[in-house]
Amino acid sequence: MAVPLGVRPTLALTVGEPAGIGPEIAIRAAWALREVANCVLVGDAAFLALTASLVDPNIRLAALSIQALRNGGLPHFGSERIAVVDVPLAAHVVPGVLDAQNGRAVLATLDLAVEGVGAGWFDAIVTAPLQKSTINEAGIAFSGHTEYLAEKTGTAKVVMMLAGQPANGQPYLRVALATTHLPLKDVPGAITTDLLAQVLDIVQADLRTKFGIAAPRILVTGLNPHAGENGYLGREEIDVIEPALAAARARGIDARGPYPADTLFQPKYLQDADCVLAMYHDQGLPTLKHATFGRGINVTLGLPLIRTSVDHGTALDLAARGLGLADCGSMEEAIRAAVSMVRASQYN
Repeated sequence: MAVPLGVRPTLALTVGEPAGIGPEIAIRAAWALREVANCVLVGDAAFLALTASLVDPNIRLAALSIQALRNGGLPHFGSERIAVVDVPLAAHVVPGVLDAQNGRAVLATLDLAVEGVGAGWFDAIVTAPLQKSTINEAGIAFSGHTEYLAEKTGTAKVVMMLAGQPANGQPYLRVALATTHLPLKDVPGAITTDLLAQVLDIVQADLRTKFGIAAPRILVTGLNPHAGENGYLGREEIDVIEPALAAARARGIDARGPYPADTLFQPKYLQDADCVLAMYHDQGLPTLKHATFGRGINVTLGLPLIRTSVDHGTALDLAARGLGLADCGSMEEAIRAAVSMVRASQYN
C-alpha cells in the first residue's frame, strides 16, 4: 500500500530467538528510530515488556493480541509508544540457553508478519536473527528465514543480498549471491546458465522496483581464481557464466564480467556498480562484512514483499552475559533500508 510522504512506514519487527540478542536489539532500534518508522514488535509481549524495562525505563510499549489485530487492524499509537503484537512463548526464557519449546512461537512471528503484509497492516518485514536448531528441534523442518519466506509466499526463486555502507566512506556496497548455503564442492555443478538467468532477472527487477535504480549496473564475478584465466584454471567462465551474461545483456540487463573476485572489490570498479553478483557465499560476503560489519544488512530479493534483516546471528554467548552489550547498529540499518525500499517501491 502507498505511504504518503510525511507518514512513517509501518514495519513488522520479528524479534527472533528469544534467548539471543534479537529481542534487545529490536526494542532498542525500534525506539531509536520511532520518528522514522512505525516499528511493530512481533513477539511475546510480557517478555518484551520486561526486556524493555531493563534496557531503558523510558521505553513505552503497547501490546495487542493477534485477534484484536485481525478484528480491528493496527491502531495508531504515535511515536511515543511501540506497538507489540503478542505471540506468547511456551517456556520461560533463560538468556543464552536455547529451548525447543519456544521454536513454534518463533516461527509463528514470521507467519504473523507475512499475514500482516498481505492484510495491509505492515509495509515491510524486518527480522532479528533466529536459531534454526530451535525450530528443527521443535519438530519443524526449517532451513532459514529466506527459504521459509519463499515457501510462505509461494515464491519459486529468491536471491540473498547483503548490503552496507563501508566505514571508510567508499561507495555503498551490495553483494548478491548466485548460490548460498552449499558445500563448496557442490557450487560448480549448481551454477548453470538457467540459474544465472533467474538470479540476474531477480536482481535487475528488485534493484529497479524496490531500490528505485532505473538502470542497474551489475558486476559479476567468475567462479575460479583469475576468472578461469582463459580456461587454464577452469572452464565455468567460458562455458556457463559468459553465455549467461551475454543472454542477460540481450534482455536489457547491464551485467558485466566475469571479473576475478580478488580484484573486483576495489573503489575504481565499485563506484560504477549498483550490485556485485558473486558465485558463492564465501566469495562475496567476507569482503562486504569486513567493510560493513555492525552496519551491514541482509535483503531477500524476489519476494512479493520487502524483507530486510541484520547481517549477524543470535549471539547467544553475548546474551548470556546480560543486556546492554549488543550492538543494534545492523538492526537500525535494516529498518532504515526497509523504509527506503518502501518509499522507492511506491513509484515503481
